[in-house]
Amino acid sequence: MLLLWLIKLLMNDPMQFLIVLAILILPLLVSVTIHEWAHGMTAYLFGDPTPKRQGRLSFNPFAHLDPIGTLMLFIIGIGWAKPVEINPDNIHGKTKLMLVALAGPGSNFLLAIFFSLINYAFIKYSLIHGIDIEGQIPILIISMLKIIVQINIILCLFNMMPIPPLDGSNVLKWFMPENIAAAYSRLAPYGMFIILLLLFTVGFKFIFVAAKIVERHIYNIIEYIMKPLFGLM
Repeated sequence: MLLLWLIKLLMNDPMQFLIVLAILILPLLVSVTIHEWAHGMTAYLFGDPTPKRQGRLSFNPFAHLDPIGTLMLFIIGIGWAKPVEINPDNIHGKTKLMLVALAGPGSNFLLAIFFSLINYAFIKYSLIHGIDIEGQIPILIISMLKIIVQINIILCLFNMMPIPPLDGSNVLKWFMPENIAAAYSRLAPYGMFIILLLLFTVGFKFIFVAAKIVERHIYNIIEYIMKPLFGLM
C-alpha cells in the first residue's frame, strides 16, 4: 500500500519523503481539479447553472477535494474528488448528460496525452543538446511529469468503471433503455460500499495493470508521430 511505503520512507529518509510528497501532491491537485472543473463547465455550457452557483467552475483545488477520497489516494493510490452536483432537469437530452459524465475522465485522458508529449519532448530535447537527464533537476522534472501521466490515466480508468455513482455508470446509462437505466440508478446508494470493498481488496489491481498498458501505448504512439520531427533537429 502506498501509505505504508510513504511511512517507511518518512522513517528512513525524511528529506526524500518531503520531495516524494511534493511530487505526488502537485499532480493530484492538477488532475482532480481539472476533472471536476470539466464536469462543471460542461454542465454549465449545456444550460445548468448549478455548478457555477456552488463555486465549482474554479481552478482552486480546495473547491473540489474530498477528504476521504484524497486520503484513499495516499493509502492505496486511487482516490476521488467531491462530485459536481448538477440538475438533470436543466440539461435537455440523454446525450448531453452522458457528455457531462464523460467530460471528467476525458479531461484526465487528454491531460495524460498532453503531459506525455511534454515529457517526451523534454527527454528528446535534453538528449539532443547533451543535457544529462540523470541530473538532479532533469530527473525530478521527468519523474513529476511521469507521475502526472500515471495519475491521470488511473483517474480516467477508475472513474469509467460502471459502478454508480462513478462517471462510467452515467456513460453506460446512455446505452440503456429508460426502464433499465432507472433500475440501474437505484444501485447508487450501494455503489460507494462496492467501491470501498474493491479498494481494500485486490479488485483494483487490474486498474494499475491497465494504466501501465495505456501509458505504454500513449508513449509508443507519441514516439511514432514525433520521432521524425526530432530526427530533423
